[in-house]
Amino acid sequence: MSEQTNKPRVLVVDDERNIRDLVGTALRFHGFEVVSAARGYEALELARSGTPDLLVLDVMLPDLDGFELCRRLRADGDDVPVIFLTARDAPADTVHGLTLGGDDYVTKPFSVEALVARARAVLRRGARRESSDGGVLGGDQAVLTVADLELDESRWEVRRGGTPVDLSPTEFRLLAFLMRHPGQVLTKAQLLEHVWGFGTQSQVVETYVSYLRRKLDPLGPPLIHTQRGVGYALRPSTDLP
Repeated sequence: MSEQTNKPRVLVVDDERNIRDLVGTALRFHGFEVVSAARGYEALELARSGTPDLLVLDVMLPDLDGFELCRRLRADGDDVPVIFLTARDAPADTVHGLTLGGDDYVTKPFSVEALVARARAVLRRGARRESSDGGVLGGDQAVLTVADLELDESRWEVRRGGTPVDLSPTEFRLLAFLMRHPGQVLTKAQLLEHVWGFGTQSQVVETYVSYLRRKLDPLGPPLIHTQRGVGYALRPSTDLP
């Protein structure tokens, strides 16, 4: 957050001035500090030097598109939350943006009230992660275990059978939520609400479950099971009826 104002600092990136002004005005009204940029390379420099708390990032920029900008930030090790803002609403685009490390995806036209609510939700998720990284959930309370799978919330580490498993932040949040409810069938709506904060397309859940399976299944028997037409449950295969 900004040291001078103690307000969340949001970098709004869009090549359309009216959208930058609309989003910026709404965010300022609701207590955010706002910096804006019209081009991708300008935004990349501001993100690297200005340490924003959140990016509201248009995908279709004239020089460096939003997907590539996000990819470069993640390659730098910068995990600043990103909300993609775009007129492209195809499921493949949504999944691609979230796979690159985006936290949410808002399509144009949009409600500024809904965008502000999503910004708050994304920042709340980030604050919970920082609290976990800071050791608030220390010791045994921070370790979730199902069969040979262990997830350490305080260290943001996952192991299966003693082998480290490298997960993205979204994959980690999804696995942690499943492990907090072992054996329980969780609907896609529940997963969207608790992992992403807002309802988006259910294909996103399916995609991330697939990512988890690719990383966990080579290390042992399947743990994430599909209840057709309902959702997913995490449990050892021996627990299946």
